[in-house]
Amino acid sequence: MNGEIDFAGALKSRVALLEGLPEGELARAAARMRLTPGASTLVATARAHGACVALVTGGFAYFVRHVQSMLTFDAVVANDLVIEAGRLTGEVREPIVTKEGKEAALRRLAAERGLPLSATLAVGDGANDLPMLKAAGLGVAFHAKPVVVAEIENRIDFGDLTGLLYAQGFRAEEFVCGPA
Repeated sequence: MNGEIDFAGALKSRVALLEGLPEGELARAAARMRLTPGASTLVATARAHGACVALVTGGFAYFVRHVQSMLTFDAVVANDLVIEAGRLTGEVREPIVTKEGKEAALRRLAAERGLPLSATLAVGDGANDLPMLKAAGLGVAFHAKPVVVAEIENRIDFGDLTGLLYAQGFRAEEFVCGPA
């Protein structure tokens, strides 16, 4: 997150430690997940106003599916854990979502929708988000690590994800409440 180590190598090393873990443990962890405050309103408002909403993460698709059951995304880009016979193999399916992959996803999603990058918004908190944040029309550091704060002008250090709506010019009365 601070950009001090190789993300892909570190991810592979950490996932290798999970070899043999029953898939049920992932389900237990997913059940404890909570949305970042303001996420439901952000996604519901963006979609109600015709925006495409994508979740691009270096995290795991297994957990993203849990988040997607609470929110609606037009696209998801995440890493896949390899699971065989109900147990983790300790491997991550290639390609691994890296900082370059995040930027490429932003560019691809914009191109697929005929949008110039200047019409995109990206939010992130870690060093692996920097290329994507810099490429977006509006890149916002959200409760970000110092390395991101040092390089990204637009920041939300306090408050929740509805701050992204204000940054786009929405007024509170235009917010759409998403699922709780």
